[in-house]
Amino acid sequence: MSGFNTPSADNPQNRPDPVGFWQAFRFWLKLGFVSFGGPAGQIAIMHQELVERRRWISEQRFLHALNYCMLLPGPEAQQLATYIGWLMHRSVGGIVAGGLFVLPSLLILIGLSWVYMAYGDVPAVAGVLYGIKPAVTAIVLFAAYRIGSRALKNGLLWTMAALAFLAIFILDAPFPLIVLLAAILGAMGGKWLPKKFALGGGHGAAKQSYGPALIDDDTPTPLHALFSWSGLIKITVIGLILWGAVIGWLCAEYGWDGTLTQMGWFFTKAALLTFGGAYAVLPYVYQGAVEHFHWLTPQQMMDGLALGETTPGPLIMVVTFVGFVAGWGQQVLGAEQMLLAGTVAATVVTYFTFLPSFLFILAGGPIVESTHGNLKFTAPLTGITAAVVGVILNLAVFFAWHVFWPQGFSGHFDAFSALTSLCAFWALFRYKVNVIPVIMFCGIAGLLVHFAKIWLTQQGVVL
Repeated sequence: MSGFNTPSADNPQNRPDPVGFWQAFRFWLKLGFVSFGGPAGQIAIMHQELVERRRWISEQRFLHALNYCMLLPGPEAQQLATYIGWLMHRSVGGIVAGGLFVLPSLLILIGLSWVYMAYGDVPAVAGVLYGIKPAVTAIVLFAAYRIGSRALKNGLLWTMAALAFLAIFILDAPFPLIVLLAAILGAMGGKWLPKKFALGGGHGAAKQSYGPALIDDDTPTPLHALFSWSGLIKITVIGLILWGAVIGWLCAEYGWDGTLTQMGWFFTKAALLTFGGAYAVLPYVYQGAVEHFHWLTPQQMMDGLALGETTPGPLIMVVTFVGFVAGWGQQVLGAEQMLLAGTVAATVVTYFTFLPSFLFILAGGPIVESTHGNLKFTAPLTGITAAVVGVILNLAVFFAWHVFWPQGFSGHFDAFSALTSLCAFWALFRYKVNVIPVIMFCGIAGLLVHFAKIWLTQQGVVL
């Protein structure tokens, strides 16, 4: 079923064997359960598995797809998985890859949200999070290093990355503005300094060292990924039907002002109008869910963010928690069906949050594939990649600040978190340890230290 039939590979210098649909299905299912670390960590996992280890896609094609996903509102890592799945196995491959990226997190978060609402405390999760947060800090920093070392091939691109970092760190510039300016500079650079903005960054097409890939730089675009107006119209109509049918049913069943209907409409806007990944969406969600609709309290929102960071999948899956708490608290199905109400609301919120992401990829993917290798289109994306390196570095600094000084700089310095982050980065950088064992080890360490602190406090020891 693969659109990329290639000879069998007996060594790293040959192309890998063709990848069947069910082989890819198993990979996407596994990825859905281990995709920790936020977007940067998830992209790092996919790069390591798909570009370096399995060689299903070349680095240039991977970055080309990633650049497009960076332009879109919504979770870029989930959209990237959808794009690669679509490229390999048509629309059903994209739906499976993107769906399995979200499904495990949806089920896990519904379970954790029920524990949270029914029992009000999840110390084990807090302990695991205590270890995962410094690991995530290291993963994000390492992702900035990995992407930067490969994408920033000349001083001009390094300068763009540095300016992007300063713009967001010092000036608090919005992410969409940074992306727009980077794209404009890239377009100008592609016209006036084409060698600096060619794929590979101006030092020639620096050939990746992983060996040939199934979807290589020169692999022709498969028939299903070629652009056609009829295909674009078809996907758009299907998307409108999928959205309109559900929102129409909710409106008919509960009224336009019903909680579930308003959730569908609010999270549709959140999916369409917010750019820059989860950390750009969260302020909008906080403002609407906490301050406007009063679906949950500020503390519940913070606890939901903590739960979201402990589960696999996109960080924006925190909206699942928001939906569950709102459905439970608003008793949308009556006082006797609290668990069902929370589950239904969480599912509704997740559906409307991620539906646009699938449509963006399935409708826009053929357009993006038609621009592969065209400097007029790739140069702006090269500029965006450079800027994204600076943005990812800022995210690492943001994490480090809040993890190492949880009460702010005036509070205590968390030596355990700093040491854990340093060890995690060293394991990734020096010993090339996989991201998943790093997260698991740090989570276990955090859990043990957390419970040790609780025990010492119970014994009267002042920490």
